[in-house]
Amino acid sequence: MRSLDIAATGMLAQQRNVEVVSNNLANMNTTAYMRRRTEFHDLIYQDLRRVGTTSSDAGTIVPSGVQLGLGVKLAAVYRIHEQGNLEATDNTFDMAVQGKGFFQVTLPNGGTGYTRDGTFQLDATGKIVTHDGYPLIPGITVPSNAIDVTINQSGQVLAKIQGQVAFSNVGQIQTANFPNAAGLAAEGNNLLTETPASGAAITGNPGSTGFGSILQGFLETSNVNAVEEISNLISAQRAYEMNSKVIQTSDEMMGTLTALR
Repeated sequence: MRSLDIAATGMLAQQRNVEVVSNNLANMNTTAYMRRRTEFHDLIYQDLRRVGTTSSDAGTIVPSGVQLGLGVKLAAVYRIHEQGNLEATDNTFDMAVQGKGFFQVTLPNGGTGYTRDGTFQLDATGKIVTHDGYPLIPGITVPSNAIDVTINQSGQVLAKIQGQVAFSNVGQIQTANFPNAAGLAAEGNNLLTETPASGAAITGNPGSTGFGSILQGFLETSNVNAVEEISNLISAQRAYEMNSKVIQTSDEMMGTLTALR
């Protein structure tokens, strides 16, 4: 009975749906986490009577035919690039991108990682790095004798050196945009990497045309909506139960056949 296999694909699809929802809920408090959404496709169809074929010598056409679907499959898990809330931290090197753009960091393999997580710190040499020690791109080093650091909305890092009145510009933060940000590959640790689907990175100064501005002392929170995710979870659970009911019903129908004498 096809219904057994069809319902099995439905249960597997809803299992994947629950896994995505659970990952969203698990990352509710992850800085700059972007929620995921599942997308399903129906499987191929079996033609028992092909639509559009002639049904007689007179040339009459079958208007609809008979096509039986074979189930469902997980087609994609989209990342929703929606701005999360901005939370004030008052930490000097915490930064949030208000609008489009990703911070760029140098990965241990020499490649470039992209992130919305602006939790930055200084390493032993005064270089601005992530919480894993990955340097910000372009590399910016804050002098050890700086008594105050200001990062303006254009990404300029201004340090007040002890004994000086004016602030000194010690570096310029640049952010990156992509033609298809959803095509970036998630690497964990709040990092994304470029893929052929994302297109090449387009870099520029924050606040310029097409690039979001920098807010010092703020962090972007996760864009997960707990109420929406719980609703999705309940919907997936009900769909899973209904598919399991189809399997149970199909089994009972097969039992009826085997009970015939």
